[in-house]
Amino acid sequence: MKNYKKYYIIPAPPEEVYWALTNPLSIKLWTGEEAEMSTEAGSEFSIFDGSITGKNLEFEEGKKIVQQWDFEGEAEDSIVTIKLHDHKKGTSVELVHTNIPDEVYNEFVEGWNDNYFASLLEFFEDDGF
Repeated sequence: MKNYKKYYIIPAPPEEVYWALTNPLSIKLWTGEEAEMSTEAGSEFSIFDGSITGKNLEFEEGKKIVQQWDFEGEAEDSIVTIKLHDHKKGTSVELVHTNIPDEVYNEFVEGWNDNYFASLLEFFEDDGF
C-alpha cells in the first residue's frame, strides 16, 4: 500500500471548488459523467459513471472533503482527503490519498493528474476565472 500527496492550483475561490467537488450536477459538468454525491457524512458516492465509488466520511464546507474509496479485497481503507486553501491565484488544493494498492498506484497517480484535476482545472479555466 502506498500514499500519494500533491498540491494543485485551481483558478477559482475555495467555495466554488468545493461546490464543484460535492454537487452531482457540477461534477457531471466537469467530468462529463454521471455522479451520485451528497455532503452528508456516511452517505455513499459514485463518480466518473461508477468507476470510483465509496463512502463520504467528513465535510467542512468550502474547506475539506474526506472520503473512503472502495478497493475490493483490501484490508485497509483507502482514504482521500482534499483540503482547500485560499491562494493568490484562487485555491490551493491539498490532496492526500492513503492506502492505494501497489498494483494500481501508478494508474491512480495518473488518474489524479490527467483526469480528475486536469478536468477540474479545465472546467474553471474555460469558465473564465
